[in-house]
Order: sequence, then C-alpha cells, then structure tokens
Amino acid sequence: MNRNESSNHFEAFFEYATMGILVTNKNGEITAINPFAIQEFGYSERDLIGEKIERLIPSRFHTRHIVHRGKFSKNPQTRPMGLGMDLYALKKDGTEFPVEVSLGNYFNEGNRFVIAFINDISVRKAAEAKVEKLNNELEETVAQRTRDLQETLHQLNISKDKLQDVLSYQKALLDNAGALIIATDVNGIIKLFNPEASRLTGYSESEVIDKATPLLFHDQSEVEKKRIKLESEFGLKFTNDFAVLVEKSRRNIHEEEQYTYITKSGDSFPVSLTITSIRDVTGEITGFMGIAIDISKRIKAEEDLRESLEKEKELNELKSRFVSMASHEFRTPLSTVLSSAYLIEKYRVIEDQPQREKHLQRIISSVSMLTDILNDFLSVGKIEEGKIQVRITEFDIEQQLTLILSEIKHILKDRQKVQYVHEGSSLVFLDSSLLKHIVMNLISNASKFSPEDGAIEIKTIHNEQHIYLSVKDHGIGISKDDQKHLMERFFRGTNAGHIQGTGLGLHIISKYAELMNGAVQCISELEKGTEFVITFNTKKV
Repeated sequence: MNRNESSNHFEAFFEYATMGILVTNKNGEITAINPFAIQEFGYSERDLIGEKIERLIPSRFHTRHIVHRGKFSKNPQTRPMGLGMDLYALKKDGTEFPVEVSLGNYFNEGNRFVIAFINDISVRKAAEAKVEKLNNELEETVAQRTRDLQETLHQLNISKDKLQDVLSYQKALLDNAGALIIATDVNGIIKLFNPEASRLTGYSESEVIDKATPLLFHDQSEVEKKRIKLESEFGLKFTNDFAVLVEKSRRNIHEEEQYTYITKSGDSFPVSLTITSIRDVTGEITGFMGIAIDISKRIKAEEDLRESLEKEKELNELKSRFVSMASHEFRTPLSTVLSSAYLIEKYRVIEDQPQREKHLQRIISSVSMLTDILNDFLSVGKIEEGKIQVRITEFDIEQQLTLILSEIKHILKDRQKVQYVHEGSSLVFLDSSLLKHIVMNLISNASKFSPEDGAIEIKTIHNEQHIYLSVKDHGIGISKDDQKHLMERFFRGTNAGHIQGTGLGLHIISKYAELMNGAVQCISELEKGTEFVITFNTKKV
C-alpha cells in the first residue's frame, strides 16, 4: 500500500467513521471532532473547537471527570473508559444518552493529545434493560451511518502539507484505537490492518495485507449459517464467502452483528462487527471497512446476569413450594398437638395417667416431625448457598452405626427390627456428621414405607477402593418412573401420598453424598421393597 493510498484510508476513517471521534489537548480542550460526532451531539464544529470536553458531559459528572482527566494525563494508556461504570454524554439540546468510550493518546510536535472514540449505546442499553427485566437474550443494535468517501479523498489532495498532517493524525488514531479496524478492496483483499487487529488476532500486517481476506479470522460455521439466512432472505446464490459478509453493506444496510474471531494460535473471542461499503463519487463500491469490538467482557457480564436471574427464579420457586408443602405437612402434626393437649387437660385423676402418657407421646412425636421438616428445609437452604462444610476425619463406622441405631429406636414402628452387619476394616475417613444424617434419613424412610413387622437390613463394607452403605427394606417399593426423579427436591412417589413426608430427604442425602465423593443408587420394585446403596470413593475422600 503506498503512502497516498494509506492517507486516503486514514482520512476516510476519520471523516466517515460511523462512531464519534474527538481529540483534546492536555488541558481537556477539544482540538478536533469528526462529522459523525458533530451530528450526534447536535453542535457545529465551530461550537466545540476550543471548548472543554466537559461541555459534552452532564454537569453532575463534571467534577469527577476533571479528576479522572487529570489522572489519565499523568498516566495515559490506550483503554476503554469507565470500566464497570455507566457513562453518559450530553447533546446541545440537553438530551442525555449512554455511551461507550475508548481512549488513546499520541504525541504530535511535542504535544500530547487524547483521542476518544464515542459510541452511542442508547439502543443497546434499552435492550439490556428489557432483558434484565424479562430474562431474555440481550440484544443491542447500534445504527451505523456512512458518508461518501470520494469527497474526503478530494480534500486530502488540496495540499501536500495538509496531507502530511492528516496522515500523521489519522495514523495516530488507527494505532491507538480500541477496536479492530480492517479495510479491504472490492474483492476482499485486506489493505488496512490496524495494531489492535494485529494484537488481538496474533497476525502481523505483513501476514495479511495484500495476502488474505477477513475470512481468515471468521468461524466458517457462522459464515455458512449467514449464507443460508441471506440466500433465503434475498433469494440469491453466493459465489464466495466474502460476498456473504458484505452483502448487507452492499445494500446500504448497516448492522452491528456478533461473530466469533479465531486467532492465529487457534483461540477464539466474540466481536461486535459493523461493515461499511466504501464508494467513489459515482456511487460505485471500491472497498469495505469493518470495525470490530471485542465483547468478551460484555458477554461474560450477560451470562453472569442470566445465571443470577436463574438462581433468583429457582430460589423463589423453592420458597413457593416450601410454603405449599409446609401448609400441608404442618397441618396434621399441629392438629395432633392441639387435640392431645386438649384431652390431657380432661384427664385429671391418677387412673387417667396411661391416657395422659399416650397423648404426651403423640405430642412429642408430632413436635419431632415438625422439627424434622424444618431441619430438612434448613439443610436444603445451606446446600443451595454452599454453606455446608465437610470435615473429613477418621472414625469407626461400625461403632458409629451401632450408636445411631440405638438413638433412633423410637422412630421405628412397634414390631420393626433393624439388622446390621459390617465387612472389612471399620476405620474410615468420612464426615461422621453428614454420614449420621444420611443413615438416619434412610432408616426413617425405610420404617415409614415398610409394614409394622417389616425388617430393615443395614450393611457397610470397606475395601481398598470404596466404602459401601446399604439400607434395605421390604416395603411398598418405588416404580421405575418415580426412580428417575427421586433425588429432586419435593418429589414424592406416586404411591406415597398417604405417608407423611416433605420430599426433601433423598435430595439432601444425594447432596451430602456428593460432598463426600459419593453416589446414590436405588434398587427397587413395587411391593417388593427398596434398597439404597451409597458408594464412597476412598481414593478421593
């Protein structure tokens, strides 16, 4: 590319770029502003040249901006402005609008100048606000406008001195732009490749200029999808892939579209790309210019927002289902407590002591049931919030199980018996507290869903690789369809409707098992009983 041609491209970029560009001196005074920015702010060039940059900023931000401007002057760097902040600009008529600003700087004749690339993101902000409210895909569109390029080329030829000044000036803009700027000829061969494009893609100017097309950076599958869409929309067939990329700009349709760019090393990153056709004075297309902005951070922020919204929805659903469950499950034990307390008051003589003890036991049982329900919900809440702490220690599992069985005899039905055996070494490394909760919950379920005289069989095995815990009953069993959903919150089997429960126990067991590198397996058949087997990997615990 010769000096004259480069000059044409630089001047064209400044005069016809579809984003606002302005330059200030070290005092924050505007020394140059491009036509797009003039139109965007509603001023004439004469209104702004020599004015402080704060004139284009809402007054409430003036003090803070002057401080930031001073800090930037002391340590100038090419970077986006106001990361993590909402930035606003001010039009001549007093209208405010949100903007993205990228800053650069350069020296010219011993003086430092600051370059600001200003992009009106009103449409994008509106879309983001809508997405945050409705939890849909964030969609932003920034309308891009183009100017006729030939007039700029004519102006560049007025004098050699002015040409040199403009060339130096425009080169500074391209070298310090916070965006990838790639210009091609009408056939797609790259003619301009700015430093930001080189930095982000990993290709040098010598590797791409006059040798490659922008397809070098594009994901081929995205281009193919674009081809199918455009062929359907416009009823035509494309002869090459570059024509797919620039078809809308040929039709003077200017859109901001998302693509994936692939670097020289094979890595990829998302960009927001706007392509503009460059035309001569007769309206003929002589080339194309693409401006791409790396939107990796924006997409990450959108994903974080969606994830937060999903978690909020899930929490609200959890609360709603708990209220529904609590209103149903609390009713029976509370009624029992109320009726038993009323009847105890009626038994006043010594001979009525057996009746009093019977109702006191009913009250204790009902309160215990309510406590279990609340403990289950609190456990689910801690699991969802990641507040369960796992404390792995060495203990005797056989001794621990024997102790647990002695504590839970009161929850068994009158004639139910528990049989427990252990094989292998009894010393294990697990969280004894979580294991106790798992065992008590499984035995409680086995008791509830088994007949009065049903046996409950418990077995633990410890070998070199695994620790197995098995709890087996001979109760009503679980259907194959229900087994698919057993570990879901609030799920209860279709044949368990008349039996008290919250549907949280197995969900909690599965989460506790996962925390100790364990997995839960259910083996069951209707009317033939159920066996839950939990396998802990001793190599990972």
